[in-house]
Amino acid sequence: MTDQLSNGSSAPRGCPVAHGGADDLTRLYGPDAALDPHSIYGRLRKEHGALAPVLLEGDIPAWLVLGYRENRRVLDNARQFSRDSRIWRDWKEGRVEATSPLIQMLGWRPDCVSQDGEPHRRLRGAVTDNLQSIAGRGIRRHVTHFANKQIDAFADEGSADLVGDYAEYLPMLVLTRLFGLPAAEGHNLAVSCAQVIKGGEGALAHNDRIMEILGELAERKRAEPGSDFTTGLLGHEAGLDDDEILSHLRLVLITAHTTTSNLLARVLQLILTDTSRLAGLVSGQLNITTVVEEVMWNTPPLAVLPGRFATADLELAGHHIKEGDLLVLGLTAGNLDPEIRPDTGVSIQGNQSHLAFSGGAHECPGQNIGQAIIETAVDVLVHRLPGLRLAVPADDLTSTASTWEARLDSLPVEFVAQTAAV
Repeated sequence: MTDQLSNGSSAPRGCPVAHGGADDLTRLYGPDAALDPHSIYGRLRKEHGALAPVLLEGDIPAWLVLGYRENRRVLDNARQFSRDSRIWRDWKEGRVEATSPLIQMLGWRPDCVSQDGEPHRRLRGAVTDNLQSIAGRGIRRHVTHFANKQIDAFADEGSADLVGDYAEYLPMLVLTRLFGLPAAEGHNLAVSCAQVIKGGEGALAHNDRIMEILGELAERKRAEPGSDFTTGLLGHEAGLDDDEILSHLRLVLITAHTTTSNLLARVLQLILTDTSRLAGLVSGQLNITTVVEEVMWNTPPLAVLPGRFATADLELAGHHIKEGDLLVLGLTAGNLDPEIRPDTGVSIQGNQSHLAFSGGAHECPGQNIGQAIIETAVDVLVHRLPGLRLAVPADDLTSTASTWEARLDSLPVEFVAQTAAV
């Protein structure tokens, strides 16, 4: 870890420590951030309020939005806070290299996430139309099929790790079916998607591997169309070109898999560390949607959302933001903002105003699909494995965070050993 800003980078102009050097700014990456991001968010809130200057990988400066209302303002106002990274000052002035891991999350691509206004509406329409189309084509049936196959692999052992053996790969297996990919690609794609989100030196190579697989998929579907998401994009009336097709395949694959797998693991963690919730699900007295909603408030699958770029000089939460500054959205911090949740023990049942799905024009268009995958995966699991229980004390469960997310490391369980489903 370097002690000074790399590539001549400087802290965000206008921040309270703009002239203090990198040692005065908090890094959202590295060993300290990986262990306890919640403490970092709390300390930053105490020191800076609802908006804090931070450093991303490569010691690139950004503003972390911590307040719930401030997150909403940024998400809902594309005129002041654009998703188009071509106006990012540190990129324009050469402080962010093309090989930086940040580019995988923040770099401009010809997709709907990277654009605003009419270009965004055109491209997003193609995505939402096709997501709605595949949502009606037996997603729960696909999830049930792959969930049972995953469980069959460990059912007779009486124990498993529900992260590595279940949640980490199940959403990708479903996505391979929806995309028209061979299921055999699922494992490698899941690993590569996780590495792109995690960042680090391998992010670029893993992204290249994803693009290679998706490029081959698009060529195959041009020759052999099917009733899948890929074919739908290829034939959509919006007339997406080759680069737009590949960029949207990548976008949906990475975001859908990484967020759904993370959320599934967190939902399983919650029900296994609270036996009353597990009993309620098995008996049918508790609706799984209620559990998912609670997790989306307290541990959203993306802790920090990339990113928005100030279109002009402006004020936010008492800080002076300069045109071209990067802002990253603290979804977890915003959901736990004491200004709106002074007592996190109060029930939020039925309250869907959390930030987990982002917001504004760029709100996640595939949330219903993710919810269907999670609800079905949990239902199959709890009914397949009688006696399901956590195999370690709840306090022994650990997570590892990157800049963008905090993933559960493992979820060891025990149960009554079962024969494979027929």
